[in-house]
Amino acid sequence: MRTRLVSLSLLSVLSLVAACGSSGTSAPPSAAAANKKVAIVIAQGGLGDESYNDLAMSGFKAANQEKGLEGQTIESADVVAQGEPLLRRAGTSGVGLVIDLEFSHGEILPAIAQAYPQVSWVFLNNKINGSNIASVLFNEHDSSYLAGALAALMTTQTGNPKINADKKIGVIGGTKSVGIDKFLSGYIQGAHEADPSVEVLTAYSNSFGDPNKGQQLADTMFQQGADIVYSVAGGTGAGVIQSAKKNNHYAIGVDDNQDKLAPGFVLTSVLKRTDLAVRKVIELYADGKFPGGTTITLGLAEGGVGLTDFEFTRKEIPEAIQAKVADLKQKIISGQLKVWNVIDQGYPSWLTG
Repeated sequence: MRTRLVSLSLLSVLSLVAACGSSGTSAPPSAAAANKKVAIVIAQGGLGDESYNDLAMSGFKAANQEKGLEGQTIESADVVAQGEPLLRRAGTSGVGLVIDLEFSHGEILPAIAQAYPQVSWVFLNNKINGSNIASVLFNEHDSSYLAGALAALMTTQTGNPKINADKKIGVIGGTKSVGIDKFLSGYIQGAHEADPSVEVLTAYSNSFGDPNKGQQLADTMFQQGADIVYSVAGGTGAGVIQSAKKNNHYAIGVDDNQDKLAPGFVLTSVLKRTDLAVRKVIELYADGKFPGGTTITLGLAEGGVGLTDFEFTRKEIPEAIQAKVADLKQKIISGQLKVWNVIDQGYPSWLTG
């Protein structure tokens, strides 16, 4: 029932944006509806990451099946370096819609989209200008803030064998980039505003598909006194979760619901519903309502981001902490609480100092 309600909420947001627009001009509905071939460009880490790519792919498959479209997957061993040839190949392959999941392609997409105006393009995680480009943004900083507050409040709890005496938590990013640091900044802000005395260890794996590197980094953080480590590194995060289980501590998952990967050792997961976003944009395209030239933003209120419901850890999280996190969520939704967004506001002192 919860998933159905989220889907309806997201659909209403997308429909509103498609109808009203925010800038530019939408692609001609007749052209969009005529082409049944659609493609998705897989980001770093590849399929099988049990996170960002896999979640987006599930929405891609579901929407194609529902709308009778022909789906094509575009992958590369080096999707960053091969970005331009990959997108140009997509532009000449006869597809009508291309969804790009790779953040690094943001700089080259405007020129590509202009060169192939017959194609409708969708870009996730950044605003890209172009009359035949629809951008989708997520407020990952808001949900990461909640995760940081939860971790900071939990690291001081006594009587929990997974929590040590040190007031330390950690976070591991895939790369040093604004797209990843958007998560890290929110997490650190949430932790420090919940308890200024909590130390947040940070590291970057420089990979989105290396579980061994994730486990090594998490092992180091746990040895340094952290008892909760948040991973924002795609498939690399599988190693972080395994490290948490091995060391009898907690991990925090990302993008998809990763709680089930190690029940009881994943405190929560920071959801980023790329599946819903991809599915609804495809539905709009198939219905001849592609929101070209617009930017769609999905946050806590729309169900596009959030935390999981603590299925395996609810009994380990005191009710007072659960209530505090729920209150913070409502304050963010109402606008009473503002979370720093590095994409719009630049880097804050707590991430650079």
